[in-house]
Amino acid sequence: MARALPQILDWRGDVSGKPLLRPRPRAATGPRSRVTGNPGRSRSDAWRLGSLALLALWIMAPVTLPVPVLRELVGERFAVSEFATSLFMSVNMLGALLMAPLAGAISDRWGRKRPLLVAALALDAACFFALAAPLPFWGFMAIRFVEGCAHISALSVLLMLASRALPVEQRGRAMGAVGGSMMLGVAIGAPLGGALGRSSTLLPLEVGGALALAAALLAATTIEDDRGREARPGIRAIVRTLVAHPRLGIPLAFAFADRFTVGFFTTTFSLYVRRIHGLSPAEIGLTIAVFMIPFALLSYPFGRLAERLPIALLLCGGSLLYGVGTAAVGFVGPPQLSVLMFAIGVSAAVMFVPSMVMTTDMAPDEIRATALGGFNAAGSLGFIVGPIAGGAISQVVAAQSDWATGYQVAFIVAGAAEFLCVAVSLPLLLRLRSDA
Repeated sequence: MARALPQILDWRGDVSGKPLLRPRPRAATGPRSRVTGNPGRSRSDAWRLGSLALLALWIMAPVTLPVPVLRELVGERFAVSEFATSLFMSVNMLGALLMAPLAGAISDRWGRKRPLLVAALALDAACFFALAAPLPFWGFMAIRFVEGCAHISALSVLLMLASRALPVEQRGRAMGAVGGSMMLGVAIGAPLGGALGRSSTLLPLEVGGALALAAALLAATTIEDDRGREARPGIRAIVRTLVAHPRLGIPLAFAFADRFTVGFFTTTFSLYVRRIHGLSPAEIGLTIAVFMIPFALLSYPFGRLAERLPIALLLCGGSLLYGVGTAAVGFVGPPQLSVLMFAIGVSAAVMFVPSMVMTTDMAPDEIRATALGGFNAAGSLGFIVGPIAGGAISQVVAAQSDWATGYQVAFIVAGAAEFLCVAVSLPLLLRLRSDA
């Protein structure tokens, strides 16, 4: 195992099943490569990628807008428990879990990306506005479920478009730019939600709806439709192709573990620093931003690095560092907590884009949207389990001890999930290496 580890850290697989033991060459010679010396083509590529990056920011900002006011928005507004409050972040991920692979399959089968993207964003906007209306708790959560379906549909299509925005040898920077913009949107959403929450608890929801609506208008006016440019397999063919590529489960496992821990940061962390350290909604938003901003800004550089260095090295190494930092969160208070959150954000950037690039590398062209939908579904499952686990663990342990211990145990479990993912994935990567 020790002798094989350096080999697997140098692993990279392509859709043909042949391992590429070194990073991609800087120039591609296959039929999918574009002429890189054409200035007009370069400007077109830059415009396309810039539009997708802006869309990613507007799509993801509403995700964390409600987080700093989560207790007031859900717990106090509907007079529900800590556990029920945590479900607010999980129920929309349940919708995402169910819808993500279906949205990807529809995109692959239909071949038209723009109408699906615009419709999903418009529905997402409508749901955000509806969440601010006077509702019973069950109606509030039902709309939140639909919002998750709409959001993940838009995100799956967006990632598919990003994977094809640049030539294949530049996929790392394309996914890095869009992935970084996604995280930047999440980072902006938290402090913005805290600032808006000072005026009204419902204002973050209304602003989230406005951003989703603006994203729908941007998509309608800037996205090029792909109809007629590719083969569109039937659902049975999509399923057969997925079954023929079981190794896609490796990046999906990392997607689950990563979103599982992010679920702790979006829900349990907010409740933790509010209860234990007495941070205000604005301070909570800023603390989350300290984690998210380096995550966002470093995603593009690490995406470019993924074009040169082995993906497995970035993925496994970043996951281990991220796990250590996450496990330590419950033991650190302000102001040292901000330093720790910054370090966790850096380690998250190391592993985030490589997991998406590995998914696109392993998936054949005709099912790439489905594969990315599966990636989002795995992440959504992690996001469902994360807030539930964080809320349940902290509450159960607190009942036996105190809330500080409950939160410490919860974040230890979150960090251990990253170690477990690496431990499970390395043998599978080793098997791929030995079968080559």
